[in-house]
Amino acid sequence: MGIEKQALIFATNNLPGFDQMALDLNSLDQTILNPEIILTLRFYYWTGDWLSIGYHQKEIPLHWKNLLSNGEINIVRRPSGGGAVLHSGGITYALTFKKNYYKVLSYELVNNWLIKSFGELGLNLQYGNLRKSSIRTNCFGTSLISDLVDQDGFKRIGSAQFRKKGAFLQHGEIQTNPSRDLWFKLFKEEAPPKVNLKLTNDEIIDHLRNSFQKNKSNINFKNILIDKKIENFYDMNY
Repeated sequence: MGIEKQALIFATNNLPGFDQMALDLNSLDQTILNPEIILTLRFYYWTGDWLSIGYHQKEIPLHWKNLLSNGEINIVRRPSGGGAVLHSGGITYALTFKKNYYKVLSYELVNNWLIKSFGELGLNLQYGNLRKSSIRTNCFGTSLISDLVDQDGFKRIGSAQFRKKGAFLQHGEIQTNPSRDLWFKLFKEEAPPKVNLKLTNDEIIDHLRNSFQKNKSNINFKNILIDKKIENFYDMNY
């Protein structure tokens, strides 16, 4: 008998940025090491207000350092690329998958899932229009063709990837209700307005998680709880 294909779907959690990045890298390593795991999917929140900076983003502006020193923001580096992302009031997703599944989990197909799912909730999204851009201070300051913008032109979802040993980690941030004050302090520009869906972030996550699992009868989805002891989170099946 062949190895059963498994997809691990994690319960939503709320942790500091360093712990969330550690969990994402752990998920990627598990995807690499375990033949039966073809993908993992997490939606999560950040404890406090965090700024994540991309792997290749070398310079940190002085006023960010001042905000960090004043305790107004926390900063962590992502393993994935792209520019800086404010995590405050939104939803983060992390998807890991093996390289041989790239054709079914590419940027385009993941974005098509997000477009369809948010369309069902009443938010119309479409692709950005830039094919290539240099790394900017603010990830949400430009809209690449791998990004999603709403009907008013506001970038709502930005994604970036990290590749390791035949597997991918894809990060995405869904800006549902960003802190307008903190956004302006960081980027010197106005934040996207709150999405008008009349749904909580938890309700949005439930819909996205359910829509992701539809029409995938050939995959065994396992729901996983994350224990407080982060290193043991794979043992918490529910």
